[in-house]
Amino acid sequence: MLPQTLQWIGDEHGSLRLIDQTQLPEQCVMIDCNLPEQVWQAIRELSVRGAPAIGIAAAYGVVLATQGSSDPVRAARAAIAHLATSRPTAVNLFWALRRMEEVVERFLTNRAETSWETSSDDAIAMATAPLPRMLLQEATRIHDEDRALCAQMSKWGAPLIAPCEGVLTHCNAGSLATSHGGTALGVIYAAHALNPRLRVFADETRPLWQGARLTAWELTQAGIDVTVICDSMAAHVMRQGWVQAVIVGADRIAANGDTANKIGTYPLAIAARYHQIPFYVAAPYSTFDLATDSGESIPIEERPREEIGIVGNRTILPPAARAYNPAFDVTPATLITALITDRGVIFPPYGENISQLQRR
Repeated sequence: MLPQTLQWIGDEHGSLRLIDQTQLPEQCVMIDCNLPEQVWQAIRELSVRGAPAIGIAAAYGVVLATQGSSDPVRAARAAIAHLATSRPTAVNLFWALRRMEEVVERFLTNRAETSWETSSDDAIAMATAPLPRMLLQEATRIHDEDRALCAQMSKWGAPLIAPCEGVLTHCNAGSLATSHGGTALGVIYAAHALNPRLRVFADETRPLWQGARLTAWELTQAGIDVTVICDSMAAHVMRQGWVQAVIVGADRIAANGDTANKIGTYPLAIAARYHQIPFYVAAPYSTFDLATDSGESIPIEERPREEIGIVGNRTILPPAARAYNPAFDVTPATLITALITDRGVIFPPYGENISQLQRR
């Protein structure tokens, strides 16, 4: 059993508790956030990471902003704007913050429209409910919904993976990246329950080693056979016939099916296509960005030089050498076999089928 990646402790006056993922796998350290700025830092510094998880964390960060404020509306809106600057690529962050903004708007509308003389007790109670309580209820809904979404993705995706002897995954799209179970790893967990002999190959995922540090840790905790490989070994492993499918998560999926995920996903998809291996992407509906036509318009976060230039306590780059460190790349929809979602499995043509599925 893994500890919860995110936990809200207490009522609307409570705090957000997170696993500090920068400390894994050496130690599992919990950090408490009592201010929205601490949540911003946790997202920016990757103490909490994974598209669904940072959306949930940001929603709770808005609740923290209203605590003790004489103007909770202004405090909530300021926090929403600030938290939106933490990381640019994962659309779940902005989706969750929009939901929190809608709560603020609903709070203001309820107060403005309520006639105290003629309204029912229920209407008056809604109009006078403290904003922090309403925000916490919405953040909790977002958190609970993610658990259900992960379970649905696992149900739809497991039959695709269970017949395999080995699967390959990149970065971390498991319990540490979501509320529970995960997207890509959630599918693997469900497939392993059907086929206990299923073996997983996990790319180390340079430069921050999320595959080696996080995915391998999760899978070993669950008793699943996992082998960590360098990112550059993936094509070789495919050529040996050791994997029959690749499955990854996503941080944003455009309307045409182009998918942004951790840097290194795109060449993995190219290698899978060459070796005629299915390449699956698992993501909830909140990761789809229908306002973005294609991957060319997805903003790609660039991270600091030090993440490439320093390994442990050792500097590996000469001072005069530049470093290019995009956190994500975009895999064209033409390289993706299917999109595994909470609402079903989407096959090409993606533009038409994504639109139909999102309307369900």
